[in-house]
Amino acid sequence: MPKGTPLKLGEKLVNRDLAGLFRNMIKAEKAASGQGREAGIRAARDFFYKGGPAESMSRFCGEHGGYLTTDDFAEFNVGIEEPQTGTYKGYDLYTCGAWCQGPAFIQTLHLLESVGLSGMKHGSAEYTHTVIEAIKLAFADRHAYYGDPDFVDVPLAALLSKEYAADRALLIDRGRASDGMPPAGDPWKFEGRRGRATPAAAPASLDAVWEPDTSYTCVVDRWGNAFSATPSDGQLSEPLVPGLGITISTRGSQSWLEPDHPSSVAPRKRPRLTPNPALVMKDGDLFMSVGTPGLDAQVQAMTQVFLNIVEFGMDPQQAIEMPRAVSYSFPASTWPHPYMPGQLKLEGRFSEQAIADLEALGHQVEVWPDWIEAAGGVCTIVVDRTRGILLGGADPRRESYAMGH
Repeated sequence: MPKGTPLKLGEKLVNRDLAGLFRNMIKAEKAASGQGREAGIRAARDFFYKGGPAESMSRFCGEHGGYLTTDDFAEFNVGIEEPQTGTYKGYDLYTCGAWCQGPAFIQTLHLLESVGLSGMKHGSAEYTHTVIEAIKLAFADRHAYYGDPDFVDVPLAALLSKEYAADRALLIDRGRASDGMPPAGDPWKFEGRRGRATPAAAPASLDAVWEPDTSYTCVVDRWGNAFSATPSDGQLSEPLVPGLGITISTRGSQSWLEPDHPSSVAPRKRPRLTPNPALVMKDGDLFMSVGTPGLDAQVQAMTQVFLNIVEFGMDPQQAIEMPRAVSYSFPASTWPHPYMPGQLKLEGRFSEQAIADLEALGHQVEVWPDWIEAAGGVCTIVVDRTRGILLGGADPRRESYAMGH
């Protein structure tokens, strides 16, 4: 901050170091642009990861007891991976892999398809209870099996199979909430092999505060191409690298220190991240792009918005603005991984009857204020092929916008 003091209303913050970094990357791109656009982008990238910025970051990291080296930056590369897929009533679901929590979105919807939501009233205790219990089952498997597939044998084919979902769905008790996170399933037998699961964490209620550092963006162009991304990292929980105007990612806080956990910290191993953008297709064509910030509320918020649209026929904005329920009955993804068995938080627009009925089912209900940021900030674009238009929705719980031209 200017002179080390917080900004006053109306003051301007100028990050000259960051502007200089951008200018130098642009110079590198322009110098190679005669070889084509791809070469230009590669030159800008290599300047960052193999040039002066990488040296500055590794030096800064070493000065503060960190382990990143120039070799780590130089050898880093982003791969192109096949998406994980599933279906819900004819809709094709696409997420990233088990190095994030994306497959839990598919698992949850597979469980709910197996249970069946027909006849349930939106916002009722019966509906909310069923959705939350399915989320608990998916998150139990997330805790036990998800990790960087480059390091961990994740039985993802079984976890995302309809047969496994049908088997797990039998554990949903319509008359009683599970006390905490349910035991993990045994997906290995559905792949014809043996394996192990991480033991569930001992119930321990911890308090923790996190920086709101995640955003979401989606785009659909005139040709029907879709983009869905959940960029994430803040600038409040770590010092800026001198001369660069950026921080080094704090996303390693979503690793685990327990050596037997599938997302245990290890050199060059990706944490099991919470950001998890998704795409949904229908009959081979794009149906929706969807995602949200919100740590462990992300899958839960995305599931509820998707069901509001597909099961209840809401338009995207209406689907986003419906009151939301979020469970905390599992170890959280971010250190110190607090675990609050049975806790269910509801926005205040749930009816008093629904709240009372959920408490009677055994949920430890806490009523949130309306429009609370912790319930996520879902944004989505839905393709209406009947009318030939795009429908955008933006969450009023955060600074969100839907725009078209």
